Amino acid sequence: MTQELRRTLGVFDAVVIGLGSMVGAGVFAALAPAAEAAGTGLLAALALAAAVAYCNAMASARLAARYPASGGTYVYGRERLGPFWGYLAGWGFVVGKTSSCAAMALTVGAYVWPGQAHLVAVAAVVALTAVNYGGVQKSAWLTRAIVALVLAVLAAVVATCLGSSAAGRPDVGLSGGGAGLLQAAGLLFFAFAGYARIATLGEEVRDPARTIPRAVPLALGIALVVYVCVAVAGLSVLGADGLGRASAPLADAVRAAGAPALVPVVRAGAAVAALGSLLALVLGVSRTVLAMARDGHLPGTLAAVHPRFRVPHRAEVAVGAVVAVLAATADLRGAIGFSSFGVLVYYAIANASAWTLGPGRGGRLLAACGLAGCLLLAFALPPSSVVAGSAVLAVGALAYAVRRRR
Repeated sequence: MTQELRRTLGVFDAVVIGLGSMVGAGVFAALAPAAEAAGTGLLAALALAAAVAYCNAMASARLAARYPASGGTYVYGRERLGPFWGYLAGWGFVVGKTSSCAAMALTVGAYVWPGQAHLVAVAAVVALTAVNYGGVQKSAWLTRAIVALVLAVLAAVVATCLGSSAAGRPDVGLSGGGAGLLQAAGLLFFAFAGYARIATLGEEVRDPARTIPRAVPLALGIALVVYVCVAVAGLSVLGADGLGRASAPLADAVRAAGAPALVPVVRAGAAVAALGSLLALVLGVSRTVLAMARDGHLPGTLAAVHPRFRVPHRAEVAVGAVVAVLAATADLRGAIGFSSFGVLVYYAIANASAWTLGPGRGGRLLAACGLAGCLLLAFALPPSSVVAGSAVLAVGALAYAVRRRR
């Protein structure tokens, strides 16, 4: 019993953790590169990414209710498709989301102290790893405060932009072409992947068969509404080209709207949002590491659960250490594309796993759409992201084969 995690999270906390992971990533990190790729097709790309995410969310919710254990699609792939597919999903998730953690830490650094972004990023990783070490309920309390603050800042941004004399009709069209639309949707998928944190925390959720299917679509729906409002506000004052060129799009938007006094508030909100996303990401990655270590795919010492705090403390420390190293050396925009590729492969395996559950409530149709959408968006990403992601998956598959042979 000492190796089991404690079930403390209800629907509200699960939704908040999902929102904390999504909102920071989507609004402050992925919006500008997506606008650069899609041009006036940004809103269409957002809709496409949301549709694929919805299919994935329904697949994840069905699977998590059936298998309420830490690890997410690593567990589902193993149980439904076989050990190799579960391992590949876990490998893609850990590698991709570790890169996401570094991207969020660098976002914190870029907004708090641009001249020392890497130093601030490493400090943020160390601090949040310590918070996670103290127990998942402490993490949930901190995430509540972060989400409330970020939503208040975003509401102020939207109201300021749409109410200003500089606001015009948002650019809508397909100036980026079909390829740009797909690439932007793949980048924006990075912003929707946070609901996976709910599934990967399945061993710490109360009544998972009821809680997870409710929490996942709620978190996804709220995040979509927030993203659409912010995207429309940014397009109305900056246009598609201006939004795509912006290094700090929301700060530039409120400045263009004639409210420069709000810029420091937006910068602070961006840093807090990225902290919330980083907090939830480290939670999810460490639980997948725990599940893979339990099955021997990672060192067994990482499967330990703290006797007092009932958290996978060694896995959390290991993940924090790797993320700190990446945060000291990584590039922000490159990390987003690389992360999106790994996570899209992860969800492709989730949809394939959900297909095997049967046709209940349109489950197979959603699973098929989700699988096709994930593969399409993954290979529409920038070529460097596709090549690097494919190489990392190949290394993982080779390691699996070597281990099986031994």
